[in-house]
This record gives sequence, structure tokens and C-alpha cells, in this order.
Amino acid sequence: MRGWWREIAGLVLPVACGGCGSPRTPLCAPCARALHGSAASRVRPAPEPAGLPAVHAAAPYADSVRAVLLAHKERGVLGLAGPLGFALAGAVRAAAGPSAAPGAPPLLLVPVPSSRRAVRARGHDPTRRIALAAAARLRTTGRAARVVPVLRQGRAVADQSALTARARLANMAGALEVVPGGERLLREGPVVLVDDLMTTGATLAEAARALSAVHGSFTAGFTRTGAAVVAAVPRSFEINRNCRGTRIVAGDERGKPPLRR
Repeated sequence: MRGWWREIAGLVLPVACGGCGSPRTPLCAPCARALHGSAASRVRPAPEPAGLPAVHAAAPYADSVRAVLLAHKERGVLGLAGPLGFALAGAVRAAAGPSAAPGAPPLLLVPVPSSRRAVRARGHDPTRRIALAAAARLRTTGRAARVVPVLRQGRAVADQSALTARARLANMAGALEVVPGGERLLREGPVVLVDDLMTTGATLAEAARALSAVHGSFTAGFTRTGAAVVAAVPRSFEINRNCRGTRIVAGDERGKPPLRR
């Protein structure tokens, strides 16, 4: 019911840009350019968790991009799913590489799952909604793609917003699992993990672990395909350009405190 009300409200209430608040448009041209006006880039968190696949992001998580993501995720501005999906589709293309030949298996977009509690509180699953928009966008450009939501939380996790990178790794360790029957779906094409935001990379690393745990020969193929996000913290773009970063491994205490989500 909450989702229906938001859809109806968007038709009858005044519309403002989700990025800057400009009136009479859900997303103004400058904010749209900030979101998906540049080519997706490879990003690396610092420190970089072990097992993190190659991640591509459409835009830095700052200013209007941050506002748009929060408007969609926390305030339920569902009309922003299309522009966010457009941005995610660009990151997916960068992660997946050159377009496949006609008749090739579809790209399988696997969204990082939200907890049931978060979905109930928000009234929607923002990452899955964006993933569906991204898959639709990819299909319009001739790239076969579909969303396969095969991951779920196997146990409760703490809110990560105030946790350090190392604490996030501990919090997420072993938290995700593949739903029964999901392994069969994962055999149907190359996989790209997708999420709305990457900060420390702990969640994406755990998602990659969960996928590879059910498919012994899956790890190499997944690493080759990688992951895609709408946005990543600005420092992860800088680290990529300068080829810096420290990888977190068991017992490793190196690395500066990360930016917090």
C-alpha cells in the first residue's frame, strides 16, 4: 500500500529534483549529468577487502548524486529508479566488457539483498528496483540482461553506518547465502553483482563469497565479470587513478580508517 501511495502521490503533488530541489522536474539536467554523464570507472576502496571482485561505479557518492540515491532509497521517490538504473547500466557494461554476440546468454544481474526489516521500513527494495531498471535499459541497447535475486541474508547483521572497515568485514562475514535453487539460475549466464553504493567493499566481498560457495567452478567466471554500483565514495576513484590501496586479510591491521557510510 505504501508503494502504491507513493506512485499516486508522484502524479498529484509538486515535483522537485531529487538532487538539488529544483521545481517541476524529478531530476534536472545538471544532476542527471552528475549521475550518468561520465563513463563508469573502476573503483577500489582503501583498505580493499580480500575477495572483492573488480568494481565499476557510475559516479562519486557526493553532492547531488548522494541526494538522489537517498531520495530514492530512504524517501521512496520511486521515479528516480529509472535514472539510477540508467547509471547502473553503464557500470554494468563497464564491468561485463564488450557486448556479447547475438544469441549469447544474458547478463545476470544479482542485487545485493536488503534485510527484510529494511524493506518493510522503506516500503520497497531500492537495489532490486534499480537493478530491474538497469536490466531494462541494457535490453533497449541490445544487451540481453535480467535480474536474478538469488542472494538473501542468512542471519541478522548490525547497522554498518558507524562501523570501521574491519568491523564491517566481521559484521558481514558469512551473513549472505544463495536461496535454494539459486545455483541453477547462476549457470544461465555471466554474473554481475550490483548494488546502489560501495563504501568499504565489505558487503560486495561477502556477496561474492556467498556466490562462489555454492558453485566450485564459479569463482573464476565471477571474478572475470565483476560488480557494478551506481556510486562509490570519492576516495575510491582517487585510489584507482593512483593505484594505491591496502587489501585487508585475516589478522592484517594495516590501512587508515576508511570513510564511513
